[in-house]
Amino acid sequence: MKILIDMNLPPRWVQVFARAGWEALHWSQVGAPTASDREIMAWARDNGHAVFTHDLDFSALLAATQGEGPSVIQVRTQNILPEAIGTLVIKALRQFHNELEKGAVITIEPHQARVRILPFTS
Repeated sequence: MKILIDMNLPPRWVQVFARAGWEALHWSQVGAPTASDREIMAWARDNGHAVFTHDLDFSALLAATQGEGPSVIQVRTQNILPEAIGTLVIKALRQFHNELEKGAVITIEPHQARVRILPFTS
């Protein structure tokens, strides 16, 4: 699995994912800091990356378009630093690895992680 880290998260996440065995890039390495969420999603989909974000707009875009990808990993915590939630994020990615490979949204909160398979249905 390859991970694209959104601009709203620190670039230090690249090393956290690398230590866990996943290839990761921070958006600042591949695109403009002012890029739209749609542009980031398109790049991730076209390049086989899941998007790691703190922004709820990515899952909203998938819902609005009934998109099948890319997978999105969203953290819903106040403290988004790797030192605070790195272990929690890695645990959730290992738990839901197969779903992420097929197309899913993983929501990670301080005491739980949950998955929704793409595309969203009503």
